[in-house]
Amino acid sequence: MSNDLSAARAAAAAAMHAQTARLRVVTENIANADTPGYRRKLITFEQAAPGAARGPAPAVAPGPLRLSGRELPLVHDPHHPLADESGHYRGSGVDLVVEIADAREAQRSYEASLRVFDQARQMGSALLDLIRR
Repeated sequence: MSNDLSAARAAAAAAMHAQTARLRVVTENIANADTPGYRRKLITFEQAAPGAARGPAPAVAPGPLRLSGRELPLVHDPHHPLADESGHYRGSGVDLVVEIADAREAQRSYEASLRVFDQARQMGSALLDLIRR
């Protein structure tokens, strides 16, 4: 039973680490929302290497970063230093509404994993109390 609780804590901790990485990427995207030519970064999750989580529970890990393949919007501003002879330049590929939604989802996933971690910790503590009696 204690090994299962350790595995639950390890899996929850790995999930919190992955969501922290996701929030970091979302934050970078939001910070560059007005940077011309910036492509939105995307992060994927993958199963952690064997042994990363103790026990049978599979752990998640942040995967490699990718850049969005979405076409950058063409912005007309003849006075912009990056504008070509027609007065256009490539804007940012970041949609703030999508980024804010991703940030909220990552935050809620992090909080859910934190609750799992805390619940497993409390159960382990209660188990130790029962054993001591």
